[in-house]
Amino acid sequence: MRMRIPALISQMPSERLQRKVAMKRMLLLIQAPLAVMVAYLDILSIASLLWRRSPTPVSPRFRFAMLIPAHDEELLLPRLLRSIAEMQYPPTLYDVHVVADNCSDRTAAVAAGAGATVHERSSDQTARGKGFALRWLLERLRGHTPGYDAYVILDADSVVSQNFLLVMNAHLARGDTVIQSYYGVLNHEESWASALRYAALALYNGLRPRGRDALGLSAGLRGNGMCFTAAVIDRFGWDAFTLAEDAEFHLRLVESGIKVAYAGQATVLAEMPVTLEQSRSQNMRWERGRLQMLRAFVPRLLAQGLRRRDPVRLDAIAEQLVPPLSVLTGASLLAVVVTGLLRARSAWRLALAVALGQTAYVVTGLVLVRASPRSYLTLLTAPLYIAWKVWLYALAALGRHDTQWIRTRRHG
Repeated sequence: MRMRIPALISQMPSERLQRKVAMKRMLLLIQAPLAVMVAYLDILSIASLLWRRSPTPVSPRFRFAMLIPAHDEELLLPRLLRSIAEMQYPPTLYDVHVVADNCSDRTAAVAAGAGATVHERSSDQTARGKGFALRWLLERLRGHTPGYDAYVILDADSVVSQNFLLVMNAHLARGDTVIQSYYGVLNHEESWASALRYAALALYNGLRPRGRDALGLSAGLRGNGMCFTAAVIDRFGWDAFTLAEDAEFHLRLVESGIKVAYAGQATVLAEMPVTLEQSRSQNMRWERGRLQMLRAFVPRLLAQGLRRRDPVRLDAIAEQLVPPLSVLTGASLLAVVVTGLLRARSAWRLALAVALGQTAYVVTGLVLVRASPRSYLTLLTAPLYIAWKVWLYALAALGRHDTQWIRTRRHG
């Protein structure tokens, strides 16, 4: 017995050391997915700085149909129609078509007054939403004379840059069949919430597609400022009706071997909610739509990407797997705090590196859009937004999947 007690005592430090090593390994393992996702975003950041894919300007020759689905947009629609009329493109080479979808206001009247061709859709009370409105309009335009070379889809609360169709014209001349413009925030100085949305879209709609385009990947679709050749529309129509119809359509294109080109020189800016309460339905729709895409496409595209060793398909999957930046940031900050409290040095260093990687990603995106100093100061309010977005993301994961088109409340 006297010989066993010292042996047991000598084993205790060894057991504690083993538990400590096991805990450190577990912390490193838990952080590994987060580190991979941030490394992926930093690769896109570096590539975005090297992006130089500007098509050579050519004389206007392609004919466009500008498609605008609108649900109760009498206040903001006239502004979009004015910006279209001010484009530097021959008016004889484009037509404006507005779908007044189940409207209860004067959307149809103001569109007609601005010279747009109005299509009133009010009989279908069940298949409501942007996707259904687009399919209905495209079917009405089938066989239109004269024919269109390409179709542009715009949200009614937006404005377009004067060079918008000139840039699209150059991309079509280069051979691009699907094109996404830069989609940003029009009213980013109205509130801290819209300023944070400005920063978020600078990353999601600016840096990421720019980096993908530089790497020869598919830039992705963002729902607003999209351009499709007539051949693509004739082949696919529009059969995307989920809460994230743009992401759904993009994944269908990628699955068929079609890449989206990024037209960063053309811009479309949209009105964004100025309070968290106003933006709740929009964010909930986006996050539920993201979860729908994960279930519907990721397993199939992952199998195809691995079998064919196709980086375009694998990147499209990565885009869906990476959670919102607010969730990533919250997780990385939590990792820094937890590993610091547990004094796990290697895990803390990894957590700190991940946090710095995210910081570099955010700063790069703001630099690319030449953000004002006020935009950087707005980041100080990010913790409140992160907490709100994480809560909303959890609700989206647990809630029902409503596919009804709910108009986002705005300041106007």
